[in-house]
Amino acid sequence: MGTPPAREGDDLRLFHTGLHDCGYWPDRQARDLVLDPRDPRLPEWYALALGWGFRRSGDIVYRPHCGTCRACTPVRIPVAAFSPNRAQRKALRRNSDLVMRICPAERGDEHLALYQRYLAARHAGGGMDDHGGPEFDQFLVGRWSRTRFLEFRTATDHTLLAVAVTDMTPDALSAVYTFYDPEHADRGLGTYAILRQLEWAAQEGRDHLYLGYWIAGHAKMDYKRRFRPLEAFDGRQWLPFPDETP
Repeated sequence: MGTPPAREGDDLRLFHTGLHDCGYWPDRQARDLVLDPRDPRLPEWYALALGWGFRRSGDIVYRPHCGTCRACTPVRIPVAAFSPNRAQRKALRRNSDLVMRICPAERGDEHLALYQRYLAARHAGGGMDDHGGPEFDQFLVGRWSRTRFLEFRTATDHTLLAVAVTDMTPDALSAVYTFYDPEHADRGLGTYAILRQLEWAAQEGRDHLYLGYWIAGHAKMDYKRRFRPLEAFDGRQWLPFPDETP
């Protein structure tokens, strides 16, 4: 695996965070491995870090590095080999009335209002209920990353139904976060957003779409294993995701 050109006395530094509440399992403690957020080379290291199982949150590039738990498995979709299954084709048809627009990653009033409605419905009591504009920016908008907002609007009245926050690297896209109108949950907008990200990646000749972490036994992360073929990172290499999972 390649690396950016080395400069004397300028090696990339990694840090361990302290223990903190796990964002997925309320009864567990977690800690992360973090790339030095002050390193000016983060934009050039980021593409490689994705390939090492890292992920971006705001300006932080991290990977779970817990003492006893290994539940978080980095996963990605090889774009050229992907073919939607029957349920995914239905999601495309169900949302054929929507128009996708690729926009700069800049928070607007519409984005924030939709994000807050989504959190209130999907993550009530999860510690994100009171997120406002600063928290939105801190979580989703990186100061150094090449990020785009994929807006999904109705073709008739241009109502914003979903936003997929997507990072761009030379060879891949990374699905950072998707939020949508909870009143339209029956549309399968989360699945639809991934399918459109895959379509965009294919059009631009990118190799992979990174989906972050799949977590065995976690209902909100289970959808990721339905995209096939899928690859999982075992800490050393990317391997085909098993057909049968617990």
